[in-house]
Amino acid sequence: MEVAAGGAGDEPVTPGPEPRARRHPSLNLVLYVLALLLACAVVFGGVLVVQEHRDRGRAAVEQERYGEVLSAARTEVEAFINIDYQRAQESIDAVAAGATGDFAKQYDTSTKSVIEVLQRNKSVMDGKVLWAGVVTVDSDSATVIAATTGTVANVSTDNQPVARYFRLKLDLQKVGGDWLTANLEFVG
Repeated sequence: MEVAAGGAGDEPVTPGPEPRARRHPSLNLVLYVLALLLACAVVFGGVLVVQEHRDRGRAAVEQERYGEVLSAARTEVEAFINIDYQRAQESIDAVAAGATGDFAKQYDTSTKSVIEVLQRNKSVMDGKVLWAGVVTVDSDSATVIAATTGTVANVSTDNQPVARYFRLKLDLQKVGGDWLTANLEFVG
């Protein structure tokens, strides 16, 4: 029989506490699994943060594209509905500046006759865009619908302004960083 140090000799020696690894063999496994789960959660959270950042970047690019398309469409429509026979070439040039493709060609070929008609009829159109909305848009093309209000005065109206309302559909294309009108048509 062993005697405890500093004891009288009649008390049994009790063994000290066992090392933790031996006392709870599953504790190390639990801690390892917990650390692994925590690491997975951190990685998953990081992936979510990166995805959110990319989504916000894409949304910002798309929002900027919508703004550029609407601005270009409004500018073209306002040039188209604001024509003054006294500044006919200036009015025509404003529309041509925002045109491309077939629309630019058609507009260019009819310029001379349009100026003659404007001057002969002493036509003045004055208007503004009430609203415009993007119907479709991608990286290099878009379709916009616009509604306008304004007046037309010419010899047939005794040079008195008469209310005119137009709804226009524009097909735009991105050309060299600018959104230009490839087609413009009146819609019901």
